[in-house]
Amino acid sequence: MNIIPMSELILTPENKIYHLNLSKEEIADDIILVGDPARVELISDKFDSIEHKTNNREFVTHTGILNKKRLSVISTGIGTDNIDIVLNELDALVNIDLINRTINTDKKSLNIIRLGTSGAIQNDIEVDQCIVSNYALGLDGLAHFYQT
Repeated sequence: MNIIPMSELILTPENKIYHLNLSKEEIADDIILVGDPARVELISDKFDSIEHKTNNREFVTHTGILNKKRLSVISTGIGTDNIDIVLNELDALVNIDLINRTINTDKKSLNIIRLGTSGAIQNDIEVDQCIVSNYALGLDGLAHFYQT
């Protein structure tokens, strides 16, 4: 059993994941990611009820119920580096035992939807046009830092 060192898994004094300031119970399995922290409230205002709100730096989280479905909305701030922090910390929340600092045997996947703005270089894509994609490609080299 490998114990994850404190330098590789930073937790708050309350044993929450550091940047997001969240515990596993405070997030839903279905998560909407937005860039701008102000968008979190724009979305959660549509919820039937909100059970949890927190913020730390540019990371704002609201978890609640919409049409009997539990959802979380989390802001990432700007850039792929911040999105990387959010996705890694969400993964840690559901796949690491934060008390024992060990990786869970049974892995869990979250349903994550990214909702936000994006630039485009295609002439047929107009400003404020809604686009839905099945996947995204990162051309920044960040993927090379992860084991395959």
